[in-house]
Amino acid sequence: MTMTIIEKIRELEEVPSYSKHEQFVHGVINAIDDRIISKGEALPSINTLIKELGFARETIMKGYRELISRGIVESKNRLGYFIASDDTDQSLKVALLMYLIDSFQEQFYRNFRNELGPNVHIDVFFHHGNITVFETILNMIKGKYGVYVVSPIPHPKTKQLLEMIPRNKFIMFDRYEPLKGEFNYITQEFQQSTYRILAELAEPIRRYDEMIFFHVPGSLDPVEIVKSFKKFTKDFQITNSILSEYEPGSVEKGKVYFTLNNAEIWMILKDCEAKQLQPGKDVGILSHNDEVVKEIIGGGITTYSADFCLLGKAVGQAVLKKEKIQEIIPTVLIRRKSL
Repeated sequence: MTMTIIEKIRELEEVPSYSKHEQFVHGVINAIDDRIISKGEALPSINTLIKELGFARETIMKGYRELISRGIVESKNRLGYFIASDDTDQSLKVALLMYLIDSFQEQFYRNFRNELGPNVHIDVFFHHGNITVFETILNMIKGKYGVYVVSPIPHPKTKQLLEMIPRNKFIMFDRYEPLKGEFNYITQEFQQSTYRILAELAEPIRRYDEMIFFHVPGSLDPVEIVKSFKKFTKDFQITNSILSEYEPGSVEKGKVYFTLNNAEIWMILKDCEAKQLQPGKDVGILSHNDEVVKEIIGGGITTYSADFCLLGKAVGQAVLKKEKIQEIIPTVLIRRKSL
C-alpha cells in the first residue's frame, strides 16, 4: 500500500512545472481518486516518505498541512496521518479553457453545463488564441482541478504546456493538436471535412464566375480550411480569390462569398439588399459554423458545421464517466437558400 501511494507521487515527477510540494499533495489526491487508499486508512509516516521520496521533512509536513486544511487528511495524535474524506473536491471541480465565447461556443457551454448537472463546479477561462495568455492560465490553474477541458492553440509551445496536466485529468476538445502518447479528446476535423463539403457544393459554386474566401493570415481561423479551399479550387478548376477581409459595398453579382466571420455575412447581406442582389441567385454565400439566426436571415444561409450541442453533451459525459475517449464530432452540410 505504502509503495503504491509513493508511486502515485512519483508519477508527477513527469510534470516539470510541479514543485515537490505540489507533487506530494496531488499524488496523494490521485491515490484517493484512483481508490488506492480510502477513508479511514493510514498514510505513510513522514520518515517513510523522506526515505522513499528524498523530499525534505518540511516539504512533507507542509503537504500534510494543506491536505488537512482541505479536510482530506486528519492527524491522530501519536498514530499518524489518515484519510479523512474520499471526496477530494477535485472530482467536482472542472476547469474549462476556451478560445472565446460566441454564439456557437455558447451552444457548447450550455449543453456541457446541463450534462454535468448542478453539483459539478465549472470555472471558465478564455485564452483568445494567445499563447502567453494560454500559458499564464495553465500555470495559474495547475493542480487545482479534477478535470481540465482544454481547447488548444496551434502553436509550437502548446504540447509542452499541455504536458503539465496529468493525462487522467485531461480532455482536449474543439480543436485537435497532436501530443505524445494516449490522451482523451473530442474534437472537430477541418481539412477533410471542408474539402468534402466544398466538393459536394461544386455544382452550385460553378454557376458563379468566382469564389471569394475571406481569411486573415495569422488569425484564429483553422489553417486546414485554407488548405482545403486551395486544393478544392485547384482540383475543380474554380476561379477564386483569397482576400483578408470584406470591404463594405464591394458585393458583386456572379460571386460566391465564403467566410468564417459572421460580421462579414451581415455586411454582405446588407449590401445585397442595397444593390437589390438576391442571395442564392445573383450571389452565393457559404458560412462555417451553424447557428439559429442563419436559418432565418437572408432567406437562410448555407453552412457547414459540427454540432456544438452534441460536442457539449459528449464532453460533459466524458468528464462524468472518466473513461477513455477519442472522438471526432461529424461535420455536416446544411443547404439553405444562399447557395
